[in-house]
Amino acid sequence: MQYVKIKEALLEQIDTGMLSPGQKLPSERKLAETFDTTRVTLREALSLLESEGRIYREDRRGWFISPPPVCYNPALALTFEDIAIAANRKFGTELVSAKTILATKQASELLALPPFSDVHRLERVRYLDDRPVVYMTHFIKSDPFPNLLDFDLAVSLTNVYHDHFDTRYGNTRYCINITSLVGDMAHALRATSGSPAMLVKKFNYDQHGTLIDCCLEYWRHDAICIESEVEFS
Repeated sequence: MQYVKIKEALLEQIDTGMLSPGQKLPSERKLAETFDTTRVTLREALSLLESEGRIYREDRRGWFISPPPVCYNPALALTFEDIAIAANRKFGTELVSAKTILATKQASELLALPPFSDVHRLERVRYLDDRPVVYMTHFIKSDPFPNLLDFDLAVSLTNVYHDHFDTRYGNTRYCINITSLVGDMAHALRATSGSPAMLVKKFNYDQHGTLIDCCLEYWRHDAICIESEVEFS
C-alpha cells in the first residue's frame, strides 16, 4: 500500500534526524509531487503519523514534526511547571477566563454539589516552547476559596491555595480518556477541529480529604506520555 510506504519514508527521516522536532513539513501539494501520489493517499500517510504522535497539524499552518512528549506521572504530585522543567522545556500559561458561575450540570456532577451552588470556573492554556499543548478547565468550589479570583491565576493553583488559603492537596484521583479537540479548545491549541487529544480528569482533595476542585486537561496527544511505576511488596 503506497500510503504505508510514504509513512515509513517520512518516519525514517524523522528517526534519523533529517527532519527535526518543530520543523514544518512541505505543503501537501509539494509532498504529493515528491512521492508521485495523490493528496488523498498522502493524507492517509500523514494521518497515520499523526495518530502515532510523530507529527501534528496546526490549523491553516500545515504539518510539523512533534517534539518529544513530556512524561506525565500520575503517581507524583507534580505541577505543569515541574513537568516542563524536568523535560528541560520552556513553559508558559495564558489565562483565558476566570468567572464565578452558578454550577452547570457538568460542574455539579464532577464536584458532587447541591443545587444552586456557585463555582469558580477557570480556563487556561499551557505552552511548551511557545506551542499551546493543553487546554485546562478548572471547576473549583467557591466556599473554601471565596476571593480566589483576586489572585494571579496564571501561576500554579497549588501555590495560590497554599499561600493564601492554607490549603494543600492531600490526594488526587485521575481518570484518563481519549477524546478530540473541537470549538474553542481546538482554536486555542491551534488545532483543526477533530484532532485527537488526551483528556486527563483530576479530582483534587485537600489535606483533610475533602474534594475541592476538578481539572479537565485536554492535551495534544503527541505532547504527553503517561508513565507511572508500581512497586509490589
